[in-house]
Order: sequence, then structure tokens, then C-alpha cells
Amino acid sequence: MARRLTLDFLKTASGSGLLLAGAALLAIVWANSPWAGRYFAFIGAEVPVRLGDFAVTKTVGRWVSDALMAIFFLVLGMQIKFEALRGELSSPRRLGLPLAAALGGLVVPALTFLALNLGVPRTAGGWATPMATDVGVALAVLTVAGPRLPAALRIFLLTVALADTLVAVVINGAIFAGDVHFKALAGAGLTLALLAVMGWWKRAPFLFYAAGFVVVWAFTLESGVSTALAGVACAFTVPVGARRLGQDSVLTYFMDSLHPYVAYAVLPLFALTSAGFAFRGHSPEQLLAPAPLGVGLGLLIGKPVGVFGFSVLAAALKIARRPPGVTWIELLGAAMLSGIGFTMSLFIGHLAFGDDPLARTQVRLAVIAASLVAAAAGGALLMAANRRRVDLGDDAF
Repeated sequence: MARRLTLDFLKTASGSGLLLAGAALLAIVWANSPWAGRYFAFIGAEVPVRLGDFAVTKTVGRWVSDALMAIFFLVLGMQIKFEALRGELSSPRRLGLPLAAALGGLVVPALTFLALNLGVPRTAGGWATPMATDVGVALAVLTVAGPRLPAALRIFLLTVALADTLVAVVINGAIFAGDVHFKALAGAGLTLALLAVMGWWKRAPFLFYAAGFVVVWAFTLESGVSTALAGVACAFTVPVGARRLGQDSVLTYFMDSLHPYVAYAVLPLFALTSAGFAFRGHSPEQLLAPAPLGVGLGLLIGKPVGVFGFSVLAAALKIARRPPGVTWIELLGAAMLSGIGFTMSLFIGHLAFGDDPLARTQVRLAVIAASLVAAAAGGALLMAANRRRVDLGDDAF
């Protein structure tokens, strides 16, 4: 049961990868076409939402980022909790290598960015931008390039991507909080506590959990803290045990129900509203500034060096071991794919550089360019590894 849920999650995430890429390509073409004005008018259109005393007006782009992406982080948090307690990562032996790799995927890209931006106050705070990995696109490339490669490699990449993205978003959500309203934050904390207590009520209606998620999100939105943190926090209150005999737990119910909508609607819509930028008016010097260089090199060099290097180190120190049937070359290919930041790095860059239009454009270009190169390089290496398996047969590994 646990393995089926993991593989189903992998399949859905992989299947949405091409749709994500297509949405981003559409955004870039649209933003540089004769109809560019309509694109920027669309993402900048203000949409008021009122429910009783709750009244907020935001642009389309901000609603996608602050509301719909909170659902993504709810699903991401639930997947990590499930894998750690019931899934592929519940065994310490299996968890060691992905955790070491994820640590490298956080530390080395951040240091790479800081090496180029430490003396630049305007951009030094964006050091977490190259930490994240777009799990959907990375898994899609892995699936296309290496259909014969073992499932353990996909689970390794899934774990590294989820862990790195979660940590990077939590860091940025905390650092780049606006003016914090502590009453609203206390309301979110109280509601989270009620959700956690409700986990003991085995027959609690699913609607109660859904209502609790919405209340936590609304309080967090009012508090000035990133709503991504609300999604993650809610995920960790959802019980993973059986709700009733013969039925799914609350966690697996919500995870299975929401993930297809997130993969095929929320993330492509986020790519459409966040990836578009105009090439005009930007000189080569601006595009080679410390911020885009730090992000680009952090993804292209920092991520694979960190993920693969820490994996080798953990194995050498006998802290962890390679997944069964997976070669070091295949792990290197997966490490290269972890440099596909795409929607997740765009999201974090939006948090870090939201008040600087030039830096946001520079970072968008760096994220997209680095993600394309990482996908091409990692995909080529994995295709070679896949051909080798075809020639020698899987039993040789």
C-alpha cells in the first residue's frame, strides 16, 4: 500500500512536467509577443475577495502565489510526512543517503550564490533561491530519459527535491515576512493546535479538516507570513494512521485527492503567471549581474556538486549506502537533474526579490536558462545510462 502511494505520486508528478514546461514557454512567448500588454494586464488584474469581515484585494499573480500555491505546499508536506512515517523513507537505511544528498543540495548552492553576492546588500538575501528543485519537471526528464532505470532512483530524486524545496521555502517564508501581525499569527497557531487535537477523533469529518486549512491560511495571509508555511504546517497536523477500519487515513485521502489538481492545474498556472518576462530593455551586463549569476551557477554547479558530493561522502563514511541496483553514474545524473529549479526557484525568487523588478527579471531568466541546461545535461547522462542497461541487461546491475 505504501509503495503504491509513493509510485502513484511519482507518476502524477512526472506526468505534469511537460505541461509545466509548456506553460512556462507560453508565458515567455506571450510576454514578448505583440500581445504582451494583455499578458501583463492578465497577471496584474486586481481581484477582490470578501467573505464576512475577511476582505482582500490582490492581483491574479499574487492570488496564485499566495492562495493556490499554499495547496501545493500542503500536498508537499503531507507527502514528506507519509514517506517518513509509512513510505519508502520510514527505514533509516533508506533515509540516510537522500538526507545527506538533500543537505548538500541546500548548503552548496547557497554558498555558491553567496560567493557572488555577499558584498551586494540588494541581492545577498536571495541565497535560498537556488536551493529548490522542481520535482515535477525533474521526474519527467528522468522518466523520459531513463525508462529502464530503477524506481529507487526516482524515489531518491523525489526525496531530495521535496526536502530541499520544503527547507528553502520555510527559510524564505520566515526571512521575508512582511510586517507581522501577531494577533493573526496567534489565530493561525490556535487553529493548528485544534487541527492537531482533532487527529485523535477517528470519525472526524473530512470537511472539518478542510475548513481548518482555510482558516489557518486566512489567518496566515493576514499575519504577513508566507502562506506556504501555512500549507506545510497544516500538513504536519494531518493524521497518517487509519481513520476507520477499511478506509484511507485523512492524510492519504487529502494527498490522493489534491495532488492531481496541484500537478495539472495549480503548478502550470503558477508557471504561466510567474515565468513571463520581457527581454527588451535589459542589457547583457544586467543579465550577468551577481544575482542571476549566483542563481544560475547555484543550480547548475552547486546543486549537482552538493547532492552527488554529499552522497559519495556519506557512503564513504558508511553513514549511508547507495539504493540497491542504482549505479553512481545514475546517481550523478539524478544530481544534475536536481538543478532544475524552475517553478520552485521562481517561487522563492518571488519571495526574495518581490520588491525589485529588475532583480526579479534577472532571476527569472537565470532560473529558466539554468533549468534548461540542467535538464539537457542530466537527461543526456541518464539516457546513456539507460542505453547501457538495455545493452547489458538489468541483471548486470
